[in-house]
Amino acid sequence: MKKNTKLRQWRRIYKLNKYYHKDIQQLASHLVPSQASVLEISCRGGELLGSLPNKKKTGVDSDSELINYAKKKYSSIRFLNQEKLHTLRGEKFDYILLSHTSSDVDDFQSLINELEKLSHEKTRIVVSFFNFFWKPIIDFGELLGLKTPNEKEPNWLTEGDVDNLFELESFQKIKSTRKFIFPYKLPIVSELVNKYLSKLPIINYFCLNTFVIYKPVSPKKRYSVSIVIPARNEEGNMKEVLQKIPNLGRGTEVIFVEGHSKDDTYKTIKSEIKRYKGPLRARLYRQKGIGKGDAVRLGFSKAKNELLMILDADLTVDPNELPKFYNAVFSGKGELVMGSRLVYPMQKQAMRLLNYFGNKFFSLAFTFLLDQRIKDTLCGTKVLLNSNYKRIAKNRKGFGDFDPFGDYDLIFGASKLNMKIVEIPIRYKDRVYGETNISRFRHGLLLMKMCIFAARKLKFI
Repeated sequence: MKKNTKLRQWRRIYKLNKYYHKDIQQLASHLVPSQASVLEISCRGGELLGSLPNKKKTGVDSDSELINYAKKKYSSIRFLNQEKLHTLRGEKFDYILLSHTSSDVDDFQSLINELEKLSHEKTRIVVSFFNFFWKPIIDFGELLGLKTPNEKEPNWLTEGDVDNLFELESFQKIKSTRKFIFPYKLPIVSELVNKYLSKLPIINYFCLNTFVIYKPVSPKKRYSVSIVIPARNEEGNMKEVLQKIPNLGRGTEVIFVEGHSKDDTYKTIKSEIKRYKGPLRARLYRQKGIGKGDAVRLGFSKAKNELLMILDADLTVDPNELPKFYNAVFSGKGELVMGSRLVYPMQKQAMRLLNYFGNKFFSLAFTFLLDQRIKDTLCGTKVLLNSNYKRIAKNRKGFGDFDPFGDYDLIFGASKLNMKIVEIPIRYKDRVYGETNISRFRHGLLLMKMCIFAARKLKFI
């Protein structure tokens, strides 16, 4: 083959498929935080890395001609031949992109093993690969000169195959999505088909590309715990509340945030803290803003410990369930751990019928929108590391500040940062004092607004 033939071939094919590549670049910029360090395997001419605003970027490819071309074109990015991948072992990357690498390498599992050495606890690996359904079309496109020809028969791994290989090398799957039905630009049609229709159930299975995100399995680690209890008109539920809360991990503090109660909630909590003699440390704050979300954010800002928990003051979730949430984070199973009230049977008065069906609807909507299974979006019990909450708070401006509950603020933020979301089934009990602070219809309309917002920000991009 003549010198630079592969390079000329790649540049010609990249230009022919520019619409496709630009859309992939847009997806990458959505998935990868701008402050993250990035490593791309099979970077070709470096175009994807060149499109990202990130400062620390490294590209690796097996083709020397393409690597030399990328070095000249993108001088601020480091590029290496794939045989020198081992020289990076002393470094750790926040995001590792595998751009159809699974199709080309002889031993994909060995490559995953190598990537483990380049990963830290919060590293995310984004894997893209073609759908086998498209093989005849791709082969035909190769004959027409619309695709780079393969020197050997590629691997056609399914999502299940890729999941299995990552699991064998101690990685967890976070979520997956599919993209592209029509990979060429046709005014209006391409936008409609690729941005909207391709995301719909059933149609989605016929997309050209699959994108899956994985994370390393986190090591077991004991944490100190801060439990935030937002309380409004909960006087009756606050009596002897500290005696009901278990001491967790390396020590537990309880932060009460009282918000504009019409009964003696504040006075009752203050009295309970004064007479409590157990191992928990407890503090009480008065909320100046309005809404549970504002109360939770105040409580989190006062928290001194590593692991943050939200426990609703109505105690419809038994505090004795909290060790399950702690263990999920301690064992590395989840990064945002949420309660699910819709698994076990609940007491008859625990949730009104309309609320039940509303929760069912929103669970289906958010599972679709976030590409992660979410069964119960509004269970108040949620747990995450303080460090992860600070990352979510830093990105909060991207999702607005109109969530009065705080649940969606955490769910949207965790999903945007590609955190592992898991749910713990809990027994949901009847409220024994007071009434719910949630308005079914007014807040239901607000939740619908949030679904539309999530669709625009997270799904139809």
